[in-house]
Amino acid sequence: MPSPIQVVALLKAQNIRHVRLYDADRAMLHALANTGIRVTVSVPNEQLLGIGQSNATAANWVARNVIAHVPATNITAIAVGSEILTTLPNAAPVLVSALKFIHSALVASNLDGQIKVSTPQSSSIILDSFPPSQAFFNRSWDPVMVPLLKFLQSTRSYFMLNVYPYYDYMQSNGVIPLDYALFRPLPPNKEAVDANTLLHYTNVFDAIVDAAYFSMSYLNFTNIPIFVTESGWPSKGDSSEPDATLDNANTYNSNLIRHVLNNSGTPKHPGIVVSTYIYELYNEDSRPGPVSEKNWGLFDANSMPIYTLHLTGAGTLLSNDTTNQTFCVAKESADPKMLQAALDWACGPGKVDCTFLLQGQPCYEPNNVVAHSTYAFNAYFQKMVKSPGTCDFKGVATITTSDPSHGSCIFPGSSGRNGSFPNTTSLAPSSNSSTSGCHSVYFYGAGSFTTSVIIGVLLMSMVCL
Repeated sequence: MPSPIQVVALLKAQNIRHVRLYDADRAMLHALANTGIRVTVSVPNEQLLGIGQSNATAANWVARNVIAHVPATNITAIAVGSEILTTLPNAAPVLVSALKFIHSALVASNLDGQIKVSTPQSSSIILDSFPPSQAFFNRSWDPVMVPLLKFLQSTRSYFMLNVYPYYDYMQSNGVIPLDYALFRPLPPNKEAVDANTLLHYTNVFDAIVDAAYFSMSYLNFTNIPIFVTESGWPSKGDSSEPDATLDNANTYNSNLIRHVLNNSGTPKHPGIVVSTYIYELYNEDSRPGPVSEKNWGLFDANSMPIYTLHLTGAGTLLSNDTTNQTFCVAKESADPKMLQAALDWACGPGKVDCTFLLQGQPCYEPNNVVAHSTYAFNAYFQKMVKSPGTCDFKGVATITTSDPSHGSCIFPGSSGRNGSFPNTTSLAPSSNSSTSGCHSVYFYGAGSFTTSVIIGVLLMSMVCL
């Protein structure tokens, strides 16, 4: 994997201003010094028991991993453990103590005003998550959840929640439509409606976040904001994960970014932005488990983009491909009849100029449905400014960074020839990326540096309070 210095170089090149570390690695914290990048450090699960049982151990952790690095390194939050209630339940009884001990150490150093303390939880602790208005936390965790929420409320911190519509979709046995999980537009009659509140839900993400809000209100906590510490979509999977694809990962993350940045909030709390980390920065080739577990990254180990995120009318996001050369091509394994139907649509209702495919024209050869569909699909994709979901065609198309041009057949988007593409700029935000000056965008990612250190970069939009 890249060294800490190389990682920070990538963050700066992409203008990423917020990063989460799954540890408090000294080399990473030194590399991040004097960059201005806001950093969330983490207490690894294996250290939680010691910190939760000893105020002195917690104070030593803060001294070594926080105080020793500020103010040069801009540490703004501490994530204590990760999904403790579901992954390390034997440590649950000391979780709140760990939070309090760490916060006390920050207070003693006069850092509590700038550094928040919280703990990420899995959304699986929420039961009966739809309709959201009937959701509640697993009652067996009330002895931990109630004092946890009291701590977050008293310290003006936020509830950290990991939200993965991919897994909700995979585990729904077909009940959840793919478009609903990917933020794709739904006709009104396909939207999910909470019968108790009559609120309409157009995506899984909002429904889960509101389920958490309702779960907190069930315990009489109504003023704790939610901070999504993990969300994303894998770009590759095994035979049992057919929807872990480049196009779906691109679509989900691009639509998530747009959803966060438009400040729409959720149906329960419209206009209240849900700050969100995108999982993750790097693929993890050595990670055990299904193929998808290795393929959540935006970049590979060589810092090359796995795919290029795009937002309509706003350019390219998180890519070192300065030419913006991504293309939409037909899948060679696709059903020829489905390809032909998609080709007919692109050249008809899709209003693609298909004259280059006529006999005697540059892209007539090879004269087969795969080649012709590839040209038409890509022309539509470029025409739609590479908007998420415009390279799908009912599953027979996919995105590639390989230029499909051949001979005198130059595809739209190819080096600016035979068609043009819009001027592109990095959307990975800068300090002046919003008109109000109160919003920032962050990206969240992970990649191993040692066996115990993982870095995460956050994508989020935060409203100034």
